[in-house]
Amino acid sequence: MVKMNRKVSIIGTVGIPAKYGGFETLAENLVKYLSNKYDITVYCSSKSYDEQLNNYNGAKLRYINLNANGIQSILYDIVSIFDSLKFADVLLILGVSGCIILPFVKLFSRKKIVVNIDGLEWKRNKWGKITQCFLKFSEKLAVKYADMVVSDNKVVQDYIFNEYGVKSVFIAYGGNHVTKEPLSDELKSKYRFLEEKYACTVCRIEPENNIHLILEAFNEYGKLNLVIIGNWSNSNYGRNLMQKYSSAKNIFMLSPIYDQKILNQIRINCFLYIHGHSAGGTNPSLVEAMYLGLPIFAFDAEYNKQTTCYKAKYFRDKDELVELLNSLDENELQKIAVNMRDFALKNYTWEKISQQYAELFSSL
Repeated sequence: MVKMNRKVSIIGTVGIPAKYGGFETLAENLVKYLSNKYDITVYCSSKSYDEQLNNYNGAKLRYINLNANGIQSILYDIVSIFDSLKFADVLLILGVSGCIILPFVKLFSRKKIVVNIDGLEWKRNKWGKITQCFLKFSEKLAVKYADMVVSDNKVVQDYIFNEYGVKSVFIAYGGNHVTKEPLSDELKSKYRFLEEKYACTVCRIEPENNIHLILEAFNEYGKLNLVIIGNWSNSNYGRNLMQKYSSAKNIFMLSPIYDQKILNQIRINCFLYIHGHSAGGTNPSLVEAMYLGLPIFAFDAEYNKQTTCYKAKYFRDKDELVELLNSLDENELQKIAVNMRDFALKNYTWEKISQQYAELFSSL
């Protein structure tokens, strides 16, 4: 039973209204579905919002003058944690970077702390050894000192138990914030690839998302257009790939699209969705593709198999992806699309996800 008027603070996001990112979308939807049951405060980075609202969808907003990402995220989370101790009954911390402070917090506070550890962040290849060690240590402290740990994937849940002997709560991610959008004439005139069949990928341009593998496969296959939407200019990896493949006739490399209606038009009208992520937990872009009812080829990682209930197609390298492309069958793709949509409707709706969080808050 929900304990009314409990004060919940959400820590670790850039903020709401959500502009981009999984945790931001999570925070926005928890506010949407739970602000009538809880007194919710969301911490936001003033660096990311020109207009600073006091309230949004029934939640209070508090701003910290630090970046929510990068090295400043550690201090951003720590400041948010200490500030929320003044009023919150439950602290929902998204990510582990600020959890380095939890042993100290637990010395003088009885506030309930819930940590969503966001997959195995310390394993990501983009981090250097020092950062990986810090994140692993923060993860250890988060698991030890939190009153409850949330895992967004069964693989992560198993890892937490095997590594630390702690039973975490499995709560995935919602996908029904995305909508099916008909193609506008304006968009058709802007992007010529919309007139033909194309595969689509939306992701950060990072090695662990296997962008190089996907590009190499489609460049070799050549019979299907590929559209990849991501932050190409943010790293040498992305810039080098842009330089190498920008002249390929069947490859379209787009900058990030923050307008969800435009992004959804491109996604929903694709012939095939490619998901190359090899790390993390239940990845938001994969869940969204499933909810949109897209046929999916995903990288052969256990995270992705769990998320898609083993009913997508999987590849481990360039050759396997090319082989899948060479054996494309539209009837089979349609079956995959139906399976993805059905599973998402049963498991990845914000109504279900928010109710699971409500039950968790009430149990503390």
